[in-house]
Amino acid sequence: MYERVFSLDEKTSIQPRPRTAPNRPALPGCIPVHVEHEYARAGALNLIAGFDTRSGEVIGICRKRKRQVEFIELLDEIDRRAPAEITLIHLVCDNVITHKGKLTRAWLARHPRFRMHFTPVHCSWMNQIEQWFSILRRKRLAVANFVALANLGDRITAFIAQWNAAAHPFKWSRASFAKILAKVDAVIAAATAPVEPSTAAA
Repeated sequence: MYERVFSLDEKTSIQPRPRTAPNRPALPGCIPVHVEHEYARAGALNLIAGFDTRSGEVIGICRKRKRQVEFIELLDEIDRRAPAEITLIHLVCDNVITHKGKLTRAWLARHPRFRMHFTPVHCSWMNQIEQWFSILRRKRLAVANFVALANLGDRITAFIAQWNAAAHPFKWSRASFAKILAKVDAVIAAATAPVEPSTAAA
C-alpha cells in the first residue's frame, strides 16, 4: 500500500491592495524602499492549498470564494495528480464546515482512497500547511501591492511553482515540538496569571 499525507487549509482574504502612487526605490545611504501607505480596494482571493508532508509539494488554487465547491476543486486536483498506485491519501485539516459538509462528505464517499483527519480545536500549529502559508506571506505577501486580483493570483501561482521546483518536507523533531509546547505554556501562564491590584492613588 502506498500512501500520501496532505495538510489542507485556506489562506483567506488575500488582498492585492494596489497603491495610489508607485513605490520609491531604495537609495544609497540606507534609505529603504518607500511604499505608499494609501491603497485602493480591489477585492480579495482565497488560497485553498494542500502540503504533501512527505515531499513538500504544494497543490493550490486561488478562488474568490471558499465554499465546499472550491474545496472539492482542490480535492479533485489532488486526486488527478495522485497516481493509481497511491491507494490511501490522508487529509489533515481543521473542523470548519467547508471540510466536513454534505457536499464534501458525498465527494469522499465517491473517493474511498481519501481519509479525513481533523486537528483539535485551537491547534492550527499542528497543520503543516500553516507553516508554508507563513513562508508565502513573508516571501510574497509582506507588502501587498498588486495591480489587480489576476496579478495577485498569478504571483501566488508562480510562487507555488517556484517552491515545488525545490520542494522539501518540514523536519519536525522532538525539540521543535517541545519548543512549540513551551510557547503554548507561556501564553497560558500569561493569560491565567493573577492580576496585581493597582497601587495608584485613587
